[in-house]
Amino acid sequence: MPCPSQSSDELVFFVNRKKVTEKNVDPEVTLLAFLRKNLRLTGTKYACGTGGCGACTVMVSQHDPVSKKTRHVSVTACLVPLCSLHGAAVTTVEGVGSVSTRLHPVQERIAKSHGTQCGFCTPGMVMSMYTLLRNHPQPSEEQLMEALGGNLCRCTGYRPILESGRTFCLEPNGCQQKGPGKCCLDQKEDDSLGGKNDICTELFVKEEFRPLDPTQELIFPPELLRMAENPEKQTLTFSGERITWISPGTLQDLLALKAKYPEAPLVSGNTSLGPAMKSQGHFHPILLSPAGIPDLRVVTKNSDGLTILAESISELPEEKTQTYRALLKHLRSLAGQQIRNMASLGGHIISRHCYSDLNPILSVGNATLNLLSEEGTRQIPLNGHFLAGLASADLKPEEILGSVYIPHSQKWEFVSAFRQAQCRQNALPDVNAGMRVRFREGTDTIEDLSIAYGGVGPTTISAHESCQQLLGRHWNALMLDEACRRLLDEVSLPGSAPGGKVEFKRTLMVSFLFKFYLEVLQELKKRKIKLSSESADSQRRPGIEARLLSALEDFQVTLPQGVQTYQRVDPRQPLQDPVGRPIMHLSGLKHATGEAVFCDDIPRVDKELFMALVTSTRAHAKIISIDSSEVLALPGVVDVITAEDIPGTNGDEEDKLLAVDEVLCVGQIICAVVAETDVQAKRATEKMKITYEDLNPVIFTIEDAIKHNSFLCPEKKLEQGNIEEAFGNVDQIVEGEVHVGGQEHFYMETQRVLVIPKTEDKELDMYVSTQDPAHVQKTVSSTLNIPSNKITCHVKRVGGGFGGKVGKPAVFGAIAAVGAVKTGRPIRLVLDREDDMLVTGGRHPLFGKYKVGFMNSGRIKALDIECYVNGGCTLDDSELVTEFLILKLENAYKIRNLRFRGRACMTNLPSNTAFRGFGFPQGALITESCITAVAARCGLPPEKIREKNMYKTVDKTIYKQAFSPEPLIRCWNQCLDHSSFHIRRTEVEEFNRKSYWKKRGIAIIPMKFSVGFAATSYHQAAALVHIYTDGSVLVAHGGNELGQGIHTKMLQVASRELKIPMSHMHICETSTAVVPNTIATAASIGSDVNGRAVQNACQILLKRLEPVIKKNPEGTWKDWIETAFEQRISLSATGYFRGYKAFMDWEKQEGDPFPYYVYGAACSEVEIDCLTGAHKKIRSDIVMDACCSLNPAIDVGQIEGAFIQGMGLYTTEELHYSPEGVLYSRSPEEYKIPTVTDVPEQFNVALLPSSQTPLTIYSSKGLGESGMFLGSSVFFAIADAVAAARRERDLAEDFAVHSPATPERVRMACADRFTDMIPRDDPKTFKPWSIPIA
Repeated sequence: MPCPSQSSDELVFFVNRKKVTEKNVDPEVTLLAFLRKNLRLTGTKYACGTGGCGACTVMVSQHDPVSKKTRHVSVTACLVPLCSLHGAAVTTVEGVGSVSTRLHPVQERIAKSHGTQCGFCTPGMVMSMYTLLRNHPQPSEEQLMEALGGNLCRCTGYRPILESGRTFCLEPNGCQQKGPGKCCLDQKEDDSLGGKNDICTELFVKEEFRPLDPTQELIFPPELLRMAENPEKQTLTFSGERITWISPGTLQDLLALKAKYPEAPLVSGNTSLGPAMKSQGHFHPILLSPAGIPDLRVVTKNSDGLTILAESISELPEEKTQTYRALLKHLRSLAGQQIRNMASLGGHIISRHCYSDLNPILSVGNATLNLLSEEGTRQIPLNGHFLAGLASADLKPEEILGSVYIPHSQKWEFVSAFRQAQCRQNALPDVNAGMRVRFREGTDTIEDLSIAYGGVGPTTISAHESCQQLLGRHWNALMLDEACRRLLDEVSLPGSAPGGKVEFKRTLMVSFLFKFYLEVLQELKKRKIKLSSESADSQRRPGIEARLLSALEDFQVTLPQGVQTYQRVDPRQPLQDPVGRPIMHLSGLKHATGEAVFCDDIPRVDKELFMALVTSTRAHAKIISIDSSEVLALPGVVDVITAEDIPGTNGDEEDKLLAVDEVLCVGQIICAVVAETDVQAKRATEKMKITYEDLNPVIFTIEDAIKHNSFLCPEKKLEQGNIEEAFGNVDQIVEGEVHVGGQEHFYMETQRVLVIPKTEDKELDMYVSTQDPAHVQKTVSSTLNIPSNKITCHVKRVGGGFGGKVGKPAVFGAIAAVGAVKTGRPIRLVLDREDDMLVTGGRHPLFGKYKVGFMNSGRIKALDIECYVNGGCTLDDSELVTEFLILKLENAYKIRNLRFRGRACMTNLPSNTAFRGFGFPQGALITESCITAVAARCGLPPEKIREKNMYKTVDKTIYKQAFSPEPLIRCWNQCLDHSSFHIRRTEVEEFNRKSYWKKRGIAIIPMKFSVGFAATSYHQAAALVHIYTDGSVLVAHGGNELGQGIHTKMLQVASRELKIPMSHMHICETSTAVVPNTIATAASIGSDVNGRAVQNACQILLKRLEPVIKKNPEGTWKDWIETAFEQRISLSATGYFRGYKAFMDWEKQEGDPFPYYVYGAACSEVEIDCLTGAHKKIRSDIVMDACCSLNPAIDVGQIEGAFIQGMGLYTTEELHYSPEGVLYSRSPEEYKIPTVTDVPEQFNVALLPSSQTPLTIYSSKGLGESGMFLGSSVFFAIADAVAAARRERDLAEDFAVHSPATPERVRMACADRFTDMIPRDDPKTFKPWSIPIA
């Protein structure tokens, strides 16, 4: 090796103050794998593996010998190669604080602010905030939002997490709900709230938090300090099984290595190469790391530019910094902070991704690349030729990028950057652009023009020809029109372009140009340039009047504010009675310290093997052969599990565990590989040879299913009144269509199971992440043909479920159990995020048609709705979802003549399954769309139509179940009042009059949500309570802790019943060996029914203790228990609840299918950008009928989390399938759940006070799912804003509703001259990139 320095293969770094010395490190091992497997630090979680979710965030500290400062950065451990950490100090959540030693204020506050639910994302949140505080002990609110922008949470809705972070911020803003300095709580006495003293707005007490003391933080290890100050300039070499990593100590060494290994890529942050090697199969035998070379990290400046962007822009005059400002603007929204911390500018440029946010700006900014090699230096321009990868304009194989030179902008030069993505932060752009214009001094004559786009081709595209044609032109409307036409001609995007959204992308190209045109025009006006355009413009449009300038303002990211109101407990309630109080989640502190153990955190057991699944690559095909011979010969592979290995039943006839003879979708499980390590198992799956013969028909869409009469079950139907006659007696009839896309559960913890076979009696211990351990037990029993009493399923906690862990875990558990029995060894199966999203299915996409008849007053007389859901290839829960959808379609409205029909379509896609809301969020969207359509036709606001048609008095539903709508009306009125709806409706209209390119919308939505399963047997529950002789109590019940706080609530119930503090009590886990025959924790009733069972057990015990207490009323609890034991009184009791009565007769179309209803209302206001389709959520107010909340903190958390998840369903979460039925959206990069920046700027939740229901435990209600649909208030607010834009443009009302309301749909609905000018392709002339399955 031509290296002047000596070679070394010892890696030295620190983890949580402890020195780690590793020899022979495998370059393919990531920091995450090392922490979890080698050091057993399992607080750092594996959730996506591509750096997109932040669950594996840790802090890396390195000392810079030049500045003499230690730099602390948050990074995603799943992307950090272990080899890159030489001389670094790593801090994980375990190193920050612990429940058993000392909690850090960050950990304490996130837990006590109720910022944890399932807790799987919490360690990553803690580490992002901890790193922020190490750098800024009193951060600004903007810095807090930036720090958490790369962390996803699926449970909480983010508000309480941000609330905990706000307590550290320098100047937390007051509540701004009623204008500057006024708080929404300083309002006049409000009868609807009840007396002021009854209402509480604090869910935690800030004053109890321990202060942050920066002097107490860990110091940087002195040994690493010495290593940094006196570098040995040595080259480190690490050779693994397949890859060699070389980290040279000097620039000369690097150049020599690059000459020797010209094909070897340079790895800096691994943010591009890492995901490509993991998911796209890219492979490089040699990797070179420049991390130890300070020459490549410096910033130099001269009189006319910077050699990289790092200088404080404020040091330079504004006219010189235009390019730098444009770059900074995009850097703020490029990925999450962890990725930005790891990535390098050079890596970003050289990767030349089509979606690059910086290359378009650098290209138009005339940046130059300074290249280095052993032969010397040379410069090449970062221009269209370089970006296109032309050999003449590219790096030679032996060259590296040494630095980037970015010239200053000039006085008469303007540079801007634009981007539009699915959501505001941490999302790859659909289209981005860099634009620069230079004018002849003192004029509006174009001297130089440069425009570059990302997202519209295989790489960044430069519109060189169009720009040349426009030189010498005046900056006016005629120039703009010509420029748009030329750009659309030059930058042509084929209809089949990867990524789809072709018409949207074309529109964005010219919309961005228009924004740039206005920006520059505004600047020229400020400089008082005589514009040749003024006369022409005034004829075409009224100049750039204020209402057009709204196009220039970008939506700013602000830290959400909010108030949560709930009813105080009765002042007479004993202090030790916790019911009704905002008690912290039992595991909250353990979530925050990483000590909460999830399924895959269980230490490896002796002789444990790993399993990986082999799935179908065809949508509908006959399996000709499965050849595993090559796989079985691979090192570490122990066995391949196929359907032939199943000793019992292989699922059922229609839904096999492992495919036999035929596959019905891409992603169907065919077999599984079992190996010594997870890496060996996953690699082996790629070598499996399966031969297929394609079959017909292949059906993906609902439209095709209807055409082929392909259905999974009979039609479900409900009808009342005389629908045909009613349609004959109305003033108007409207018909419309509603399309609702599917939704991925995106629980943070993917599906996982650990199966441990016992040595005798064929017993199995199973640790599963499931909502239904009894179903897993039953499935494994039939699969292995052994009785259920030999299979014990344990569930400690689940990292999010949302319905996706009701049925599917049984499949994975059964396959893993077959592997365990066949090999006689424990099996661990952990799904990658890509496989989880591919295999498991999600929410049913829906297509609905409605016909509504109404009077001119807005009174609806007749409604006919026909629904079709895309069920996928097997039945799963599709029949039940269809039934629930039909039962819940009427929502809050009393309409005399109704007909609801529903079918579940059978398609060649993975089976869709249970999902929070169970059909209601899709179905009720049709009903509310009808209301909006009626309002538009009547010329009335939608809220008036809602009020007119709402249930008003005690009545019966379409299925003849009686109920009182009184709480519904109270929620509605209180929401109108709390949100100041009518005042804000007027303000929205006023705003829209003054603004052409930005529009606001406001909507208020009522909700009647039915809770529970439509069958009595599914409402039963059991519990087991033990009292030990030391007075401590162990509670077990049939519910599973999914993050919804069920264990916390159960101990609150037991504490009240036994009249002892919660600190005396413990819940260990949910186990089928302790409480048998349990029902799935689902349908919002887990706390209801299990609470009744725990109550029953406690009452039995207390009754037994009564004589003892009577004899010694002054005794302590411990005295009574000791006496009871001596008197041979049983201190263990089984509690049982037989369940709520529930039934439905579909023949008679009547029944009482639901125990009770939850009522609510939500009002949301949004602002949309008509040019890009982006939106911001200004405010959301929710009022929910919780009756007497068992725990207001947990219940508010459930409402907020469900609302944000629903908002995701209706705005950003979009599944894309290829024309061959392959799911494209298989990672957080491609599938966008809401982030911290998606939370409404004001987010208020109120629990309706003074509400009672005698049916449930302590008059509480189950609130797990109901908030989901209220997220549609954001959807209808967006629709309201779009309608305002369309009215102003004299466009017809569009009654075809498409959810989600993505930027693409919003932009294309706000049709204007830019959407009119783009070329449109005939769908018959090309094969689309993706197909709409709803």
